[in-house]
Amino acid sequence: MEEIQTVLIGIGSNIGDKINNLQSAIDAIHTQVGSIHEISSLYQTPALGFEGDDFINGCLKVATQLDSAQVLAKLLTIETKLGRVRHNDGYYHSRSIDLDILFYESLISKSDHLELPHPRAHERLFVLKPLLDVASDYVHPVLNNTIEQLLETCQDNSTITCLDVNLKNPIHNFNFSNYNFIAIEGNIGAGKTSLAHMMSNDFNAKQILERFADNPFLPKFYKDATRYAFTLEMSFLADRYQQISDDLSQLDLFSDFIVSDYDVFKSLIFSKITLSEDEFALYRKLFYQVYKDIARPDMYIYLYQNTERLQENIRNRARDYEQTIESSYLEKINTGYLKFIKNHPEFNIKIIDISNRDFVKNRIDYLWILEQICS
Repeated sequence: MEEIQTVLIGIGSNIGDKINNLQSAIDAIHTQVGSIHEISSLYQTPALGFEGDDFINGCLKVATQLDSAQVLAKLLTIETKLGRVRHNDGYYHSRSIDLDILFYESLISKSDHLELPHPRAHERLFVLKPLLDVASDYVHPVLNNTIEQLLETCQDNSTITCLDVNLKNPIHNFNFSNYNFIAIEGNIGAGKTSLAHMMSNDFNAKQILERFADNPFLPKFYKDATRYAFTLEMSFLADRYQQISDDLSQLDLFSDFIVSDYDVFKSLIFSKITLSEDEFALYRKLFYQVYKDIARPDMYIYLYQNTERLQENIRNRARDYEQTIESSYLEKINTGYLKFIKNHPEFNIKIIDISNRDFVKNRIDYLWILEQICS
């Protein structure tokens, strides 16, 4: 998946229902650009450079997988849909909504359509004051000063008033306060790690990710399953136990909950498929002995994808040792999971069919998954 980037966006309005205009912009940015992690206070300032009603301004700190050009395109579309009328006479005008990229990480760039950092952000009080709320320690990549330092030296003496009005962050519609530990499960290539990473980033969750990449027996297993199946499953048994034990015993006081891209019970599901009957009987005894005292997740999320999509995802992530995985093997894994779910009605399990969705590339699909989890 694409790396998550931080973009700081200035928002403003000086005509119509200004507060509603700003809230509508925030709602659209949430669904089209990325997750809003911080919303500043709102500030009223006079129009700068032309005669017009006072502006209400603020700033947003947004996590996005879009590049700067894509963010700009989304913001321009949102402005148009919210009634922004552009003029080509070279003068400033009143506007229902104004959305500006102020900073995109520490990117320094200039094109016909976008200059980063915003060339006048450090000169404007109505930009720096709300920026201080959401990114006081951010360092201007050109001027090498923090927002707090830039505010101290800003020569803009405009009147600025902090309003007693708070805009709503749509991400808060998703409530995970009832959970301490969520495990995301699914077949090979279902997107477990991607979803865990995205949820961790958006909801201040500590993530536990399976360390399969460090397992020296995994490539060998895909070349000779019969020879290496028991060795592989035993190595996973030991490593998963060590990881879960360590992470659950060292809970992060600064995180709201834990999200993992696997649950220990996957060991039974995979070993049932890969081991002989005698080996599985032995393995099962060892499993229950090892995991008898491990905490269980409050919720299991099973991401279901059909075999065709799984194979497509496996090809796209291009791990050499996975390219020989047969569809019949994936179908056995899926059957194993569904049997496990059926045989454990006491577990809080949600099956989410994502066969026709791509939540990594399509934010609407990601938000849909969050709705399914929280429903």
